[in-house]
Amino acid sequence: MGKFEKEETGIEGLIVIKPTVFIDDRGFFMETYQKKDFFELGITDEFVQDNHSKSSKGVLRGLHFQKEYPQGKLVRVIKGEVYDVAVDLRKNSPTYGKYYGVLLSEENKLQFFIPKGFAHGFLVTSEEAEFVYKCTDFYHAGDEGGIIWNDKNINIEWPLEKIGGESFIIQSDKDKKWGGIV
Repeated sequence: MGKFEKEETGIEGLIVIKPTVFIDDRGFFMETYQKKDFFELGITDEFVQDNHSKSSKGVLRGLHFQKEYPQGKLVRVIKGEVYDVAVDLRKNSPTYGKYYGVLLSEENKLQFFIPKGFAHGFLVTSEEAEFVYKCTDFYHAGDEGGIIWNDKNINIEWPLEKIGGESFIIQSDKDKKWGGIV
């Protein structure tokens, strides 16, 4: 048996991963990626880039995607807490336009695998959060697309009460200008 449990989301390919955490009086140890175990979960993608971001409470990053060079992502939080969201943009998918959201935190140590063909974003619900993720393709400047966070067709139920309400959202100028799902 592998060191990871797979939780289905109802959207093909999109899964929440619970690692085995070994805890003792010194602290904890866990594997965050193991190629053989991930293959057993159905994740056969090769990861080529790791990223790390730090954000304050209320920061909403996304919803982002790459158009010509789509990226699969394996995401997790190492400090704080975020509400992480993936939206299915695969045109022939029966769940096109549907989303799944999961609370990721340093406490629950959950990971979220987002395959190619999804938009991705997160809202920081703690005072600050550090977010790390692996990508299956390199970032290509000029190739990114996005969807506005509050698109009425997707209707994401962001936990805005955790940040004090919608007026406390902090976004980049770029993220404020995205349109809706096409």
